[in-house]
Amino acid sequence: MNYTLNQLQIFVKVAQTKSITRASEELNLTQPAVSIQIKNFQSQFELPLIEIVGKKVYLTDFGKEIATSAEEIIEQVYAINYKMRAFQGQLFGRLKISIVSTGKYVIPYFLTDFLKENQGVELSMDVTNRGKVIESLKKNEVDFSLVSLPIDGDQYDYMDLLSNELFLVGNPELVAQNPAFNQNQLPSNLPIIFREPGSGTRMTMESFLENQEIHVVKKIELMSNEAVKQAVIAGLGYSIMPIIGIKNELQNGSLVIIPQKGLPITTQWKLVWNHGKKHSPVAKAFLQYVMEHKDRISQKYFK
Repeated sequence: MNYTLNQLQIFVKVAQTKSITRASEELNLTQPAVSIQIKNFQSQFELPLIEIVGKKVYLTDFGKEIATSAEEIIEQVYAINYKMRAFQGQLFGRLKISIVSTGKYVIPYFLTDFLKENQGVELSMDVTNRGKVIESLKKNEVDFSLVSLPIDGDQYDYMDLLSNELFLVGNPELVAQNPAFNQNQLPSNLPIIFREPGSGTRMTMESFLENQEIHVVKKIELMSNEAVKQAVIAGLGYSIMPIIGIKNELQNGSLVIIPQKGLPITTQWKLVWNHGKKHSPVAKAFLQYVMEHKDRISQKYFK
């Protein structure tokens, strides 16, 4: 056996996400690079680790056992690094955060300086939809979660970070060609592009459409905000999107805001954690950092 720590980390991420594509995105690697490392890792075992049916990845029973062992090895490596940092008098450990997909436009600005100041802190961040974010929070798998809609229940504490505004947007050429938009009305046959079930953006859209008594005749469902944005730019339909993720497209003219009664919808980005949770020193330090700097960060990057 001659597998590397990098191969173990990649295999664990594939096992967690059940997807080569998702794993490559979260690891900031290309799909071919992930596939090659998985192939090299698999070559060291006589039994198959994964099965790919269609585009879905399934772990074999043997693969599940190896994934569990790989996670334990990685944890031990982290422990060695943490102990070294501790003897050097530095803050050390892992900060675990789960965020809704649009949160990728928000949370980096609250992390960058904190991580620069604390080189012994390692970040583990899962970018997914609201349903899975809340699930990870309920299972106490993370220190914090970032969401844009309130979470029901008194078992959570939270801190407001900044406002989140959502607008109806479309391809500017299509909007200009439709006279109904000039009358501040939505055409009855308007194709609407939704996120997948479990997405906070989808929940917000559905609530708006219901309150405005807008019946959607033609619906398209996509799995990420980036996919929705590209589909709207291409003219496949229209969508209600957080402005934080489309500022560049509005500036370069590939998207346009469509004025509509009841819009924009304003929600709040919230950093959420379990009530009564015993935070690690790293989590405590990060929470204190955000409390002290959130107004400065908001003014500098989001105004």
